[in-house]
Parts: sequence; C-alpha cells; structure tokens
Amino acid sequence: MARILYFSLFAGRCSAVPALFWLVLAALGLEGCASNTSLPRAPATPPDTVATSDTAARLWQVFERYEGTPYRYGGTDGDGFDCSGFIMTAYREGLDRLLPRTTDQMLAMGDVVPLNQIRPGDLVFFRIEGKDQHAGIYMGDERFIHASSSVGVTESRLDGYYWRDRYSQARRFDH
Repeated sequence: MARILYFSLFAGRCSAVPALFWLVLAALGLEGCASNTSLPRAPATPPDTVATSDTAARLWQVFERYEGTPYRYGGTDGDGFDCSGFIMTAYREGLDRLLPRTTDQMLAMGDVVPLNQIRPGDLVFFRIEGKDQHAGIYMGDERFIHASSSVGVTESRLDGYYWRDRYSQARRFDH
C-alpha cells in the first residue's frame, strides 16, 4: 500500500499515513460539492412582505396550478401559454374577470399606474426590441408571474437582471 509522509504539528515529528486514508478523507470533504441532489423547492406562496390581499391569494392559486407549464405562442391553456394567454387565464380563473387576449389590446385598456404605486394584480409590461411585447402580473415585493418564452409559467423579479431595464409601464384593471 502506498504511504505518504506528513509532519504532525502536534507531535513535532514525521509520520507515515496510508495514502488511501487521505483520499477517502478528501472524497468525503468534496462529496457535498459534487452532489447533484436538488434541494426541495419552496412553495410558491407569498412571503410576509408581500401584500396578501384576496386578489393576490387567488392569483397565487392559479400560478401554483400552472407553474412550469411550457411557453406556446398563442397558447391559452394548460398545454402551453404565451404571456397574454397566461394573464387572460389567470384573471378569468382567479378573479372571474375577462381581459383582452393580446398584449396590445391590454395596453389599450386599463388605467396607467406609476411604478411606485403598483399593487398585486396590476399588469406589468416590458419593452423588448423597441416594442411593448411582454407582460406579467405583479404580485408584490418586486415579483411578477408570467409565461416566459424560455421557461414557461414562472415567477421573476422586476429588479432582476433581465427585466429591470425593460420595464415599460403598469396598468390596473379594477380588480
């Protein structure tokens, strides 16, 4: 068996220790870094800092039902959503309200709300490639839910890297 020498600080002398012992010790120490076990995901419920109005609670329920549903252009159901299709469905199922089908139609309706006055349930719009073409539902605490073309129905942050410079406006639909 291969042996290595190390200097013991406590004994002040050299000692031979099997190399296998050190390899096992190193492997145990690195196991946590190499683990591919995923941590359980926290439930998508609003934290204490988020306004927990009846509107928000009902919209969270809809979000939880569809979270992870893939993006599908023109989609309006559990098989896939685009951003306005998800908003339309969330308002219909969670708030029993009918909203227009497209982002352009939503932009033409509702009341404009200053960023510092938005509240859960307001729609937030984002300018991409020079045009307001993405939207989501504000949930409080800088968070919004939406159907992302890259990950499907998800939760994001207004102040997140991708979204913060693309925010355009918010609209309220008397919820």
